[in-house]
Amino acid sequence: MHSIRATLPSYLELTKPRITALVVASAAAGFLLGAASFDLALFAQAMAGVALVASGTSALNQVLERDVDALMGRTRARPLPAGRIAAPPAAAFSGVLAAAGIVWLWIAVNPMTAGLALATFISYDFVYTPLKRVHSLSTVVGAVPGALPILGGWTAATGQFGPGGWALFAILFVWQLPHFLALAWLLRDDYEAAGLRMLSVGDFEGRRTRHQALLYALTLIPVSLLPSVLGLTGVAYFAVALGLGGFFLWAAFRFARAATPANARGLFRASILYLPLLMAVLVLDKL
Repeated sequence: MHSIRATLPSYLELTKPRITALVVASAAAGFLLGAASFDLALFAQAMAGVALVASGTSALNQVLERDVDALMGRTRARPLPAGRIAAPPAAAFSGVLAAAGIVWLWIAVNPMTAGLALATFISYDFVYTPLKRVHSLSTVVGAVPGALPILGGWTAATGQFGPGGWALFAILFVWQLPHFLALAWLLRDDYEAAGLRMLSVGDFEGRRTRHQALLYALTLIPVSLLPSVLGLTGVAYFAVALGLGGFFLWAAFRFARAATPANARGLFRASILYLPLLMAVLVLDKL
């Protein structure tokens, strides 16, 4: 019993609770924006399933990358490289969580949402994770599973795909690119030491990284206006999205002009501020 209590915090750490909370928040926004009327029971069941799949996905990612995590300063204290948990039970734990979440979504919500959860699990752990070792396109590929939960929230509420759901997916997809490019620039030495082929590795002056971040931040402005164009939201959201987009673009422009740690952190912080504000205004304007 003492051994179980001692390892419980490490198993919880495998699930990356903060990341899981963000995934659930994304799915919740998709549900609220898609729902014609709010069904609390359906909402709770959908969020529970999403949380299980997100937890299992994060846990398996740490199993697959335990050798890489051991080489990076910010990750070597994680449960697997630190030796607090062995790989086989961690893999079993991740598989049970993900499978339980997918089955739960299939039974309690709908097969479409369960299929999106399965696609998220597979694309993140078996496409994006190994691709990081071989090509910098992994950042773009990884943005797909990162954006699927908001679409899953939409399908949980509506039972179908639709232009509104795909617009939300597009916002999350594009937003992730400058967000992670800024982070990758800050962590480029860690990534290089671990042998990961991120865009920032070997980009000594940051030319490719900063210019792509600026391009994606610029692209995000028209993409973020799609909910209003499609009639999902009104003038209030349109105005706020323009303002937030301009703020985000300004941060990206500063990074593009000079790839310094301060400017990269500024862009990263702007991205963290941008998304919850945009999602909150989306939901409030819809309601």
